[in-house]
Amino acid sequence: MATDATTTEFQNPTDFRPDFHSEKISSATSYDGLHFWQYMISGSIAGLVEHMAMFPVDTVKTHMQAIGSCPIKSVSVTHVLNSLLKSGGPSSLYRGIAAMALGAGPAHAVHFSVYEVCKKHLSRDNSNSSIAHAVSGVCATVASDAVFTPMDMVKQRLQLGSDSVYKGVWDCVKRVVREEGFGAFYASYRTTVLMNAPFTAVYFATYEAAKKGLMEISPESANDEKWVLHATAGAAAGALAAAVTTPLDVVKTQLQCQGVCGCDRFKSGSIGDVIKTIVKKDGYRGLIRGWIPRMLFHAPAAAISWSTYEASKSFFQELNDNSNSDNVT
Repeated sequence: MATDATTTEFQNPTDFRPDFHSEKISSATSYDGLHFWQYMISGSIAGLVEHMAMFPVDTVKTHMQAIGSCPIKSVSVTHVLNSLLKSGGPSSLYRGIAAMALGAGPAHAVHFSVYEVCKKHLSRDNSNSSIAHAVSGVCATVASDAVFTPMDMVKQRLQLGSDSVYKGVWDCVKRVVREEGFGAFYASYRTTVLMNAPFTAVYFATYEAAKKGLMEISPESANDEKWVLHATAGAAAGALAAAVTTPLDVVKTQLQCQGVCGCDRFKSGSIGDVIKTIVKKDGYRGLIRGWIPRMLFHAPAAAISWSTYEASKSFFQELNDNSNSDNVT
């Protein structure tokens, strides 16, 4: 009976087309109704805006974590900031920003698009599944870190060194290839993934949970204050994830900056060896160097990133809706 009814309903092709189009739009909008390339562009814009806005804080964090880096040896945020401004002026806070721009755009494009695709498939039956969000975040970071790690290494070396050490991005790349080999660009990749996997698991699970909680608290204003909602949830997620993963971030900085401005060189990329060196030189407090600027970076950075990302998505959604309306007409 059900089959006959379906057949009768769609006997006329003109009756079929509106229903099919409606079903397609409904299915798409449950996952924001965007194409893969639109996720990539939205993510790229979000990444660039986030890192450009917060780059000076990242520079301070890098100097604090690079034990032995010249001329700064104090772990005080204000001391590091004053030393940088005294030695190189405000421009010293932006050394390496070109390398960041080259890496952050493509990496965030990969990150957000992979996250959205994984979330769509893993949370098919439960759109609020924290496990699905966490696993999607891990998949996204493994993919994006493969893109970002080489430029992140170049960025951190430029942040530490003055103009006499490296003349720029291309000079740094050429010297690293010549003196250390191509593998040096990925010396910290394993550590970066081990750091960012729990970081993004905590980050995305917290973000989705905070967003859901905020919407339940004030559902009537969820649409009117959507950007504020995303920014608040993102800030909470970024701060928590940053605090949890600071020790591995210190290890990553040590691996990426080895040999620059007095930083130690390591015979292997073993996380254990790096941790032993840090503890021997600076005690266990060395493993939490830079936790304050790291949290100061990731809380607003996450807020900026998510609000920019959602704003870009909204732009594409409106574009797609207008296009669909024109097609129906």
